[in-house]
Amino acid sequence: MPTFCANLTMMFTEHACIDRFGAAKEAGFDVVEILFPYDHPAQEMRSALIRHDLKLALINTPPPNWAGGDRGYAAIPNGEKRFQYDFKRTMRYAQLLKPTHIHIMAGRAKGAVARATFIKNLKWAAAHAPKQSLTIEPINQTDIPGYFLHDFDQAAEILTEVAAPNLGLQFDAYHAHMITEDLPATWEAFGHRAVHIQIAGSGGRHEPIGGDIDYPAFFAQLDTEGYKGVVSGEYNPKDHTLDGLDWMNP
Repeated sequence: MPTFCANLTMMFTEHACIDRFGAAKEAGFDVVEILFPYDHPAQEMRSALIRHDLKLALINTPPPNWAGGDRGYAAIPNGEKRFQYDFKRTMRYAQLLKPTHIHIMAGRAKGAVARATFIKNLKWAAAHAPKQSLTIEPINQTDIPGYFLHDFDQAAEILTEVAAPNLGLQFDAYHAHMITEDLPATWEAFGHRAVHIQIAGSGGRHEPIGGDIDYPAFFAQLDTEGYKGVVSGEYNPKDHTLDGLDWMNP
């Protein structure tokens, strides 16, 4: 089976944020990810990671105003200075938290100028942090209408054009299913670019079990292909998090 990871922004919300680290460890996870760590002192989270012997797989950047509607702004025209300022802020967190990957969110935008802006910002970030793995992720238009990066062909073209060795694909199986309705074919076409995988159930973005996505088959395929990254549960538990972890042992 792949190495599974817990998304502490969405899972274990029965606990206060800093207590989710211990809860994840007790549930059997050795790796966690945090979408937006910026409301908490980095040193406090670093201490929690060390105390519970956890590795941090991923954080997002730039930090969006999630409640207010922003979903990043790397593709927003004329926002380069804001992007660079917040990327540097994220790197200060990364120096302490040591995430394997940093996801650069594109934001809501469209058109050629947005594409050029996104590519420019990605090239700058990759050069600014050459030893840090960075990712981009296609997100479906139902969950985030107007999100710039919403197609896997589009993502592949951008990765090719940026051509940075430290920039890869963040492959979310839930979004892949929503975008293409064919997870196996999408993975076959783009999985070789994936450095990080996220999963969720197709109906309501709950536990990745049952529903339209055959996750046991997907996990078996990852094992067969020798995928070395982690697979993160990025979903909203239907009830108590511990009651819905059967997906880890299909």
